[in-house]
Amino acid sequence: MNIAQLDRMHSGQGFIAALDQSGGSTPKALAQYGVQESSFTNDEEMYALVHEMRTRIIKSPAFESDYILGAILFENTMDRKIDGQWTADYLWEKKNIVPFLKVDKGLADLANGVQLMKPISNLDELLDRAVEKNVFGTKMRSVIKEANAEGIREVVEQQFKVGLQIFEKGLVPIIEPEVDIYSADKEKSEVILKEEIKKQLNLLDKEVKVMLKLSIPTVNDFYKELMSDPHVVRVVALSGGYSEEEANAKLSQNHGLIASFSRALSEGLSAGQSDDEFNQKLDKTIKAIYTASIT
Repeated sequence: MNIAQLDRMHSGQGFIAALDQSGGSTPKALAQYGVQESSFTNDEEMYALVHEMRTRIIKSPAFESDYILGAILFENTMDRKIDGQWTADYLWEKKNIVPFLKVDKGLADLANGVQLMKPISNLDELLDRAVEKNVFGTKMRSVIKEANAEGIREVVEQQFKVGLQIFEKGLVPIIEPEVDIYSADKEKSEVILKEEIKKQLNLLDKEVKVMLKLSIPTVNDFYKELMSDPHVVRVVALSGGYSEEEANAKLSQNHGLIASFSRALSEGLSAGQSDDEFNQKLDKTIKAIYTASIT
């Protein structure tokens, strides 16, 4: 584990940029960027285009460590280079931004009001490659749709079980049990979720470190006590489908909670923009998310 990166993630000011759309979400991300499916004919062409988009974001002068602590990458992005360097090395050595890797393989079907993670069949091999490419940590997502106590317990237990496997490889896992922002009983789900997270944190050995990525809570500062747990490096928030403006407004009401936004980060960016237009829009977005994260 890189101690300088751990210290930066624990005490630095800023937010985490989520650049990890993958698989089925990649065409949607490209379409939002103004690149239609007619622009590519196979996965390799699609991933080359999305890497161009992410490279443009990462190399932008707006994408700097004064505002951004870390960036979450998709596996295909980790395995590609920017200006001759592996993406994770470029982020840390050129930008002083901590690299993370998305490791989950998507969501299982809905059961007990939740969607668990699908099995990650190649996890050990993937983690070994992440270590070789100087990645600091990982991210994996589950989704909670209903306040089903059994389902939420299953989600949290699965996340922490895989998280321990990740930590044993020398990486810091981001535990992400997302609560659907459109859930009719979102607040009740959050109450159950927090208790299950506390149970799992209490079971960890002293040296284990994790991060938590959670939906912005219904009750402001609801996750404050999790931030002081000695196992927790940082608690970050996903935008969850909120617009950039709405996500920032809600985030700013939760002290100590920092952003890890994806859709809200890339909102308004387009392949057709000039570099000046692109950089100005990204700069405005990054500074707004930063401000909401340090309020």
